[in-house]
Amino acid sequence: MLTKKVAILVSVVLFILSASLSYYYFGYSVKNKETLEKYQSSLSADSDEELNGGPKTEECPLNGRLYSKAQKGRWDKRRPMGIMVENHLDARPQSGLPNADVIYEVVAEGGITRFLAVFYCQDAKVIGPVRSARIYFLKLLEGYGRLPLYAHVGGANTPGPADALGEINELGWDGYNDLNQFAVPYPYYYRDYERLPNRATEHTMYAATSKLWKFAAKDRKLTNVDKKGASWDKDFTPWEFKDEAPASNRGKVAKISFPFWSQFGGDYSVTWTYDKKTNTYSRINGGDPFIDKNTGKTHTAKSIIVVFAKESAANDGYPGGHMLYGIVGSGDGILFQDGKAAEINWKKPKDNQMIRFYDSSGKEVSLVRGQVFVEILPTGNKVTY
Repeated sequence: MLTKKVAILVSVVLFILSASLSYYYFGYSVKNKETLEKYQSSLSADSDEELNGGPKTEECPLNGRLYSKAQKGRWDKRRPMGIMVENHLDARPQSGLPNADVIYEVVAEGGITRFLAVFYCQDAKVIGPVRSARIYFLKLLEGYGRLPLYAHVGGANTPGPADALGEINELGWDGYNDLNQFAVPYPYYYRDYERLPNRATEHTMYAATSKLWKFAAKDRKLTNVDKKGASWDKDFTPWEFKDEAPASNRGKVAKISFPFWSQFGGDYSVTWTYDKKTNTYSRINGGDPFIDKNTGKTHTAKSIIVVFAKESAANDGYPGGHMLYGIVGSGDGILFQDGKAAEINWKKPKDNQMIRFYDSSGKEVSLVRGQVFVEILPTGNKVTY
């Protein structure tokens, strides 16, 4: 008899608990959806798009592209921001990458590449899916002046040479210019399960650059200057830029192809096709056009730079296999722009200095104005063009 009463009592408790959890979950989901819709509807007010009019006279210091004075007035109040965007098959099509000034692509683990998208002169209403930090991306971002913002979702934290979160702490970025999603409240980062349906949770994190810049200004007191009043570009020296070649002086290198890891070449191999008329390179990834979810258009860039760097395993015990890339130092590379290919050398003497590119005579090369896409490959990889 007692057992029956206990069973009934347990059933009642479980029913109440289940009902409460269901009410909380669905109520929370509806509330979050309403908050997200309100958040997304406010993005137009923060966008740079309405500032597109007027003469294009102002040079973006990150990629040389020319913008209006009104647009420069917007970026003059902020600092560069690097955002980690994944390239897993389930993360495609990504959102917002064409709006970045500069993009770096490197293998994160298991032959799967990841992007460091650096924003300053443009914003992206939706950027993502955002993923975790890697130490070599940190070293690339360190070159973008004093305290660049770094947006990511967690990161490599296994003790050893690939410990990205440990490096962030050592740099003094933690809780300041580091915008780790775990330390930034909703909805500055948000999960959107409907944008790419039927994907695992790790492929659903998104953000808006304008909102992240606002968070940094309001909560971290980081605009174009830091808490001490020091400007982000105090010790920053931009790359050299130039106008694109006239159509009559453009080359005939029509296709650039390469794998990152040959054993995983199919899904992550890259091809860039050159359009002489527009003087742009269109990206193909894993045999398919690389589409921007925001616009439905194929991703294009003005300059493609292949950097060859020493690749090694961190051997830190992480099951996925953390990698290391020797991007501090010097090495060889290939520059593709204006339909031409040129062998170059790259140099990055210190962590906090920009990676720079030089011709065979030792002179720094000038890059065509527009998005710069840097492909970092293991030394010895073959590039076909």
